[in-house]
Amino acid sequence: MKKEEIGNRVTLCQDGKYRWVYEVNMLTNYSILFDVWKVFGISIVIIIILFTIIFLFTGELSLDIIIGMGKGVFFSAGILAVLSILGYLLYAAISGWKYVALFIMDEKEVTHQQMPREVKKGQIIGALTILAGLASGRPGVIGTGILSQSRSSMTSTLANVKRLIPSRRMNLIKVNQLLAKNRVYVNDEDFDFVYDFLCQHCVNAKKR
Repeated sequence: MKKEEIGNRVTLCQDGKYRWVYEVNMLTNYSILFDVWKVFGISIVIIIILFTIIFLFTGELSLDIIIGMGKGVFFSAGILAVLSILGYLLYAAISGWKYVALFIMDEKEVTHQQMPREVKKGQIIGALTILAGLASGRPGVIGTGILSQSRSSMTSTLANVKRLIPSRRMNLIKVNQLLAKNRVYVNDEDFDFVYDFLCQHCVNAKKR
């Protein structure tokens, strides 16, 4: 692999792990916002079911109550949608309308590290170049130092993954465990490789 492709492409480093960096444009990639809406939607449905059961047991369920519940749900959903959009835009603005994520993958797990805003994509690519053995340097100091920085990190054990959901349009593969959902972003050129790798090693997962 050419040196200029390191970081932008999935790269096998000297420690046997695959690494790559992906810059998520929060103005054009709405996958995070969609997931927030999905959570709100599920919560609203659960509330509707609970109230319906209560009214059925008390014998108070009527057309007026159903209409009132419908109006309340519609009003609440509208407020939540607006608040979630405003919150997302505020978070995106604070993050500079994008965030840089580093991904580390091997046969046992995949890790998503959201890098601090002050760490630039070029710095990460430089560190990956050293770890890949295509540049001289001290990877223990330079590479590990930069790559160990993260604002948040999530690791999925592949043997525990229950479902893989690919979305080429979003450059996203959702790696879902029972109580944890990871997000793996990857460029078009390596999407098939990463998805096939995950399918091969997530032996207990349902694949879409």
